Amino acid sequence: MDKNTIIGFVLIALVLIGFSWYSQPSAEQIEAQRKEDSIAAVIKENAAKKQQAEAEARKAKAEEAAKGDSTSLFFSALNGTSQQVVLKNGKVELTFDTKGGTISKAIIKGFENVDNTKDEVTLFDQKTQQMNFMLAGKQDNIITQDLYFTPSNVSDTTVTMTAQAGNGGSIVLDYRLGQDYLLHFSLTANGLAGAFAPNYKEMDIEWSDLARQQERGFTFENRYTSVTYKEKLGGTDYLNETSEKVDEKIEETLDWVAFKNQFFSAALISKDDFRGGSLLTSIPQQKGSGYLKQFNAKLKTAFDPTGVTPSEFEMYIGPNDFRLIKDVEQQSEFGKDLDLEQLVNLGWWLVRWINRWFTIYVFDWLTSWGFGMGIVLILITLLLKVITFPMVKKSYMSSAKMRVLKPKLDEATKEYDKPEDAMKKQQAMMQMYSQYGVSPLGGCLPMLIQFPIWMAMFFFVPNAIQLRRESFLWIDDLSTYDPIIEWGTNIWGIGDHLSLTCILFCVSNVLYSYMTMRQQKDQMVGQQAEQMKMMQWMMYLMPVMFFFMFNDYSSGLNFYYFISLFFSAAIMWTLRKTTNDEKLLAILEARYKENKNNPTKKTSGLAARLEAMQKQAEELQRQRQNQKK
Repeated sequence: MDKNTIIGFVLIALVLIGFSWYSQPSAEQIEAQRKEDSIAAVIKENAAKKQQAEAEARKAKAEEAAKGDSTSLFFSALNGTSQQVVLKNGKVELTFDTKGGTISKAIIKGFENVDNTKDEVTLFDQKTQQMNFMLAGKQDNIITQDLYFTPSNVSDTTVTMTAQAGNGGSIVLDYRLGQDYLLHFSLTANGLAGAFAPNYKEMDIEWSDLARQQERGFTFENRYTSVTYKEKLGGTDYLNETSEKVDEKIEETLDWVAFKNQFFSAALISKDDFRGGSLLTSIPQQKGSGYLKQFNAKLKTAFDPTGVTPSEFEMYIGPNDFRLIKDVEQQSEFGKDLDLEQLVNLGWWLVRWINRWFTIYVFDWLTSWGFGMGIVLILITLLLKVITFPMVKKSYMSSAKMRVLKPKLDEATKEYDKPEDAMKKQQAMMQMYSQYGVSPLGGCLPMLIQFPIWMAMFFFVPNAIQLRRESFLWIDDLSTYDPIIEWGTNIWGIGDHLSLTCILFCVSNVLYSYMTMRQQKDQMVGQQAEQMKMMQWMMYLMPVMFFFMFNDYSSGLNFYYFISLFFSAAIMWTLRKTTNDEKLLAILEARYKENKNNPTKKTSGLAARLEAMQKQAEELQRQRQNQKK
């Protein structure tokens, strides 16, 4: 480590220490925060007590029924011994508990856990997840979580859970695991028609899960963790990921509801839809707790008390992989257009279209050659630069033409230096641009075209599960941040680390902004040059803002932006070195003579519009002078 490196690290440390001292809260703020934390702790404690009280009440009711309430319809199923039954294939392993008859644990195989200790991810377990089917009978409410089920038809991929009623009827949950990540199951009430009102046609489902933190970056993963749902007659939507608590009542009919992490999801699908009025809840959890959000869903769906038609469901429990989900969706037996691949957020409609029909295909093609993910990002960047090069060159040449014409523009417009002559000066400039065949807006369109590509990668890279746990150069995991230094205390706006790829991206952004502003400055005339001084500070401030935004983002995204800016700067430098200003000016002079010798050629474009505006302004001024006379 040389002297300059040591000095650099010392300066960074001094800046961080100074910023930490400057931003530390005052005594009043600490006291206010303490009170706020105390209130939050009381609220959390009361909520926990309420849940415990409800659980104890239900347990007491079940025990009372088991002891002596022989009138209970499911008297014999209210006590028993909890047993586990495991269904598995090469992709998932699902554990079912006979107490409640539903899934108690889900393991997705082939993906490393957050500690890199196992080649499997536990999406949820009995402590954090619960699914409960509730039926409102004439006398008793039938709650599946209170019942003990008897397993039968057990194999690696099938199990039937049966809870016997006192009248000889039963509640049957029949499960069948597909070849991949799709679980098919149904609920049937046999011999229980008399236990329900004649007009009873729907049941309630309560599903809850405490979403586990599966990645290193808590803040970044939290941004992509949400309750997502699909409207039957519309598209997909999701609850706000950043709000403290979201309770949203969905009036539309739903095809499915999913508890979604950044890279893994559990989606519950109903053949007969979830009726309007579903209540979905998302509650963020504390950093360091190991959990991201508390999810709750209260749903209603069709139920046949006669048992003729079972209530059928499917669950997707697997990775958020666009191609894979589309393939698995074909295994659904409901004949619906589920759009489960929307669990992979590819952005808004235009950005999504770019990712759907370009980025994914290119990404799959490059990975099929066996390239590492870092190389794939570099190759995608190169390919995009090749595609956009003609537009970038056109933009640069437009700027170069304005640069070589600048001395002539300065000379031709020097008589319009007064503020009231600004319109005339602009008109004169546009007139000259038109005569020389130069468009001052020629550089805008390429930038507008490149912006959606930047945004497409902004959505694609953080949602690409293929980057998860993939290393490149100094980066251990392209799907999360790459810290060069970490500390235990959270600093507002920065967090608890410095990401090297984020620093590289921001530094390269400053250098690229400098090159761009310098090029534009060479072509500005009069007041435009003064305005550019204000603009350049905004351009230099943006990378600083990007640092606070992207320090928590995935290193893959920051690396892509860094490489993209590097190639953009290289292209701009190459074009500047290969452009002969004297030859370019000669070409423009020839065009000017050609246009000057053609008196029938009219002013067009922006120059024509400015000329029309000038004439309107002059006419308006004459009318006002006539009125004063």
